[in-house]
Amino acid sequence: MLKKKKILIRIGSLRHGGAEKVLVTFLKNISPDKYEVDLLINLYSGIYIEEVPSWVNVFYLLKGEMITTNKPQEIPVKAYRVLYQKIFLWFPSLLYKFVLKNKKYDVELAAIHGMYREILSSPQKDSKKIIWVQNDIFNLKEYTPEIIREFFKFDKILVISNKLEEEIHKLAKTEKEKQSVIKIFNPIDKKDTLKKANVAIDDYPFNNEIPTFVSVGTVYPQKGYDRLLDVHKRLLDEGLKHQLIIIGDGYDLANIQAQLDKLKLQNTAKMLGFRSNPYPYLKKADFYIMSSRHEGFPTIIAEALILNKPISATDISGIKDLLQNGKLGIITPNSEDGIYDGMKRFLTDKTLAENYQKEIENTDLPFVLEKSVKHLQEIIDAL
Repeated sequence: MLKKKKILIRIGSLRHGGAEKVLVTFLKNISPDKYEVDLLINLYSGIYIEEVPSWVNVFYLLKGEMITTNKPQEIPVKAYRVLYQKIFLWFPSLLYKFVLKNKKYDVELAAIHGMYREILSSPQKDSKKIIWVQNDIFNLKEYTPEIIREFFKFDKILVISNKLEEEIHKLAKTEKEKQSVIKIFNPIDKKDTLKKANVAIDDYPFNNEIPTFVSVGTVYPQKGYDRLLDVHKRLLDEGLKHQLIIIGDGYDLANIQAQLDKLKLQNTAKMLGFRSNPYPYLKKADFYIMSSRHEGFPTIIAEALILNKPISATDISGIKDLLQNGKLGIITPNSEDGIYDGMKRFLTDKTLAENYQKEIENTDLPFVLEKSVKHLQEIIDAL
């Protein structure tokens, strides 16, 4: 019988994010006969915890709900959490001894870029190390070229878009470093997405007589919802009737809601907050709109394609791969004017959406679950 590979995977939490969902999808589709997986979560919280397969051993540093706001009463809790996690980063041998019970690993994987220090500080020098870059780190101020160069200490750097691959290649100093970068499509469970989209909902906020755009994501400045509301108002002022639904929560929620109220958009735009299953809303809406300033691999775009939605998206990392350079949806300049042009095109050209839907129907989408999981397993097995 083959010896199982012992793998340690580290992630911050299992909240409602793309990287978290992708990790759980991967775990649900690999074989417990082949791998022994320990999943170490910094903060034991999030909707995807209950989806982790029972054969995966789950460890955590802290338990509790994620704090996404900056209320004064929450600051001491946040400070305590940061310090507690830092102690294990400064003294990793304590973590491996007391939390992970001295277990030895063949592979240690940082499931998001933010875990690179944690994996590189591992006292287990013989384990193979992988980092999975799920965000456009070149748009994050704290990720300087010097810090990104640290990633070459990993045996493999997994990236989820051509843009990320190209940018990291530019920082490589040797051919070996270049070859350590591997592009891998995030696995998306098509069956699961379609099943969830068919669930009945009774709180859809609009009737469908007026064209409706939907956007799903954590309400952070990077998502560009401030730009989206300004564009929504501009199009309404031009007499282009339409509606807008934003699904998600986050520390910027109050600011975006205040902007919506100030612009007097209460009748045409709705902030629905977090929904554990956003797919029925996505299915009912006419178009998907992405206004993000930056992303890594916007999983929601892949899911919108599975649901055959006409899409307009800003030109961010991963979007050209997903929309096949504009064949499967509108790719606009990453600006307020770009968002405006994309939405206006759908509202003024009735045949455009139908053309994109036909293209999507006739395309073999590359992020199919089985292909992505197989590729990732091959990478792990080859180490």
